[in-house]
Amino acid sequence: MKLLKSLLIVSTMTIFSRLLGFARDAIIAHIFGVSLATDAFFLAFKMPNLLRRIFAEGAFSQAFMPIMIEYKNQKNTQSTRTFIASVSGLLIIVLVIVTVCGMIAAPWIIYITAPGFVDTPEKFILTAKLLRIIFPYILLISISSMIGAILNTWNFFSIPALSPTLLNVSIIGFSLFFAPYFHPPILALAWAVVVGGVLQLSYQLPYMSKIGMLVLPRLVWRDSGVWRVIRQMAPAILGASVSHISLIINTVFGSFLISGSVSWMYYADRLMEFPSGVLGVTLGTILLPSLAKSFSSGNQDEYSLLMDRGLRLCVLLALPSAIALGILAKPLTFSLFQYGNFTVFDAIMTQHALIAYSIGLIGLILVKVLALGFYSRQNIKTPVKIAMITLLMTQVMNLAFIGLLQHAGLALSIGLAACLNATLLYWKLRQKNIFQPQLGWMLFLSKIGLGTLVMAGVLMTVIWLMPCWDQGNMLDRLLRLSVAMLTGAGTYILALARMGLRLRDFRYPAS
Repeated sequence: MKLLKSLLIVSTMTIFSRLLGFARDAIIAHIFGVSLATDAFFLAFKMPNLLRRIFAEGAFSQAFMPIMIEYKNQKNTQSTRTFIASVSGLLIIVLVIVTVCGMIAAPWIIYITAPGFVDTPEKFILTAKLLRIIFPYILLISISSMIGAILNTWNFFSIPALSPTLLNVSIIGFSLFFAPYFHPPILALAWAVVVGGVLQLSYQLPYMSKIGMLVLPRLVWRDSGVWRVIRQMAPAILGASVSHISLIINTVFGSFLISGSVSWMYYADRLMEFPSGVLGVTLGTILLPSLAKSFSSGNQDEYSLLMDRGLRLCVLLALPSAIALGILAKPLTFSLFQYGNFTVFDAIMTQHALIAYSIGLIGLILVKVLALGFYSRQNIKTPVKIAMITLLMTQVMNLAFIGLLQHAGLALSIGLAACLNATLLYWKLRQKNIFQPQLGWMLFLSKIGLGTLVMAGVLMTVIWLMPCWDQGNMLDRLLRLSVAMLTGAGTYILALARMGLRLRDFRYPAS
């Protein structure tokens, strides 16, 4: 696999999806503002998303993909088709049960995850209603994620990367054209999520047929591969749950803060997820199949080299992204969201949360790559233990920061805990001799650090020379923001080029 080429292709698809996501959030902010209703929707939307990340993109992918790759490389086509049919049958049964239970237990879920909402009956009832509508999304998007994992195994990376655009298109369409027909209008967003899930699933099915893996789900309990997935799922669910339990606990803390806190954190999280998704998730998507293949073939040198290239790409892109995100926090929030019902105060509060998130961005991205060093070897227990330590430390930091920093303190604790998680994962990889860094890391880091400092200086100068960010219409602000971002990116690339560092140095295999 050509690492850099695949990264550029998938990153392009992901960037397009994320930019459309920004348009989606800007439209939601303009039409709905920050209110009791948006707090209710964002919380309701978060619950099935957390379950999706645990059961589909988290635990399931970690348990399923390495075994899927093993079947593809070492067994015949019919055995692979039977394995996919058996696993998908089991997944659908579990998801149907989870979905039905979630819809029935919606009020209790809200009571546990956002107890502060109980004091406002209108918010509590609306959140429960939204959650019942949205909950089937977990079934749709989890099946879609499983299909995406299979397509990634066949190197169809761009298809799963592009599918989230359909959810964004659905939400944008419902917000602009159908919201007035719902009472309250926020219900339109809940139905848009379900329609988006249907679209994402439908979009990927033809490609499953193209690779010859479109099979009817069925239960074959005697399939050894299914039992291997089940055995891996148990610790994987615990590991994937830990980080998301942390987010749920943060929501509990946030529900006791002033109205709007949940929404401010949501918008800041969306901005933070742009570099996190484009870099961390994309690298993880591309690296996992190759790492699992290298491990199953016993090629330790190739395995270590892939990890090294992945980590260098992480640092190359994540460090300047984190610094730029903190510097551009105000321009981003004011340019994208501060219109209509989204006030200047809302923009400032979102800015504070975004600055806090940016501090830990590099940790959030590195974790997505470092954890692959264990998942690709079907070792899930080690990341689980580290994640539990991280969860404990996150809550300690929540208690330490929330009094002084309010919602921004909750964002800061997530970022700092991610840095701790990344540090412990790296230490374990080295301790177990799983990963051997290639030569030249100190020189590489010094070049990245110097290039980032140059970029930061130029970026702050450009922003200082521009008018206040609450002035001008959306087009004017976005143009200024684009100029600032392109200037910063161009400066960084030029600085690295002057120091002899170029993207082609990260191609794998070398050519």
